[in-house]
Amino acid sequence: MKNVIVTDPPRADLDHVTKLAEYGVATVHEALGRVGYLGPELRPVHPGSRVGGTAVTVLCWPGDNLMIHAAVEQCRPGDVVVVTTTSPCRDGLFGELLATALRVRGVRGLVTSTGVRDVAELHTMGFPVWSAAVSAQGTVKATAGAVNVPITVGGQLIRAGDAILADDDGVMVVPRQDVAPAIEAAQARVDKESASREAFRNGRLGLDHYGLRAKLAELGVEYVSAEENDRRPR
Repeated sequence: MKNVIVTDPPRADLDHVTKLAEYGVATVHEALGRVGYLGPELRPVHPGSRVGGTAVTVLCWPGDNLMIHAAVEQCRPGDVVVVTTTSPCRDGLFGELLATALRVRGVRGLVTSTGVRDVAELHTMGFPVWSAAVSAQGTVKATAGAVNVPITVGGQLIRAGDAILADDDGVMVVPRQDVAPAIEAAQARVDKESASREAFRNGRLGLDHYGLRAKLAELGVEYVSAEENDRRPR
């Protein structure tokens, strides 16, 4: 691993990222073909949070949060800090003091594959955090890592400046160059779901609305009465 802090990486247009976040992670994920999701392990520290921002990436050593402190200086308003480690770690690398420092910089939230602590204080602050664990285990500040280099979280590649969307359904990344077309795709998804919602309110069945009866027949599913079913050999 190269120990480096990359300054001023290109970022996705923040207005576009903010707009995209309004659609929600599940909608954008589906609209883009089910890509970019960082996995079910990352959960909000306090439900009800929804953010969209540009990624500042941080690569730390396990049990060491030195590079998060280094990353604070590189943050701009509208960023979301994304932290991972060189090998699995669930220690509490992030807490209320670092959240205070990030809030001053205009950071919208933090996502980490590690643990966090000071959960009550983070909740009181209203600083959004998504993490893989909650852990009181503290850290040292002793080992060099990297800031704003490509990292992988949940099997997804994240580059500095990419869009990070996070809400109660999880966290996803949208590559910087794909944000504008993602808005169009998300809106098309919303329009499609609105039509489906109205059809269901009017009593239409999903089997008919989505053309699933043919799929059931293709899979060999039969309709039989309860009496016929009772006579079938077990």
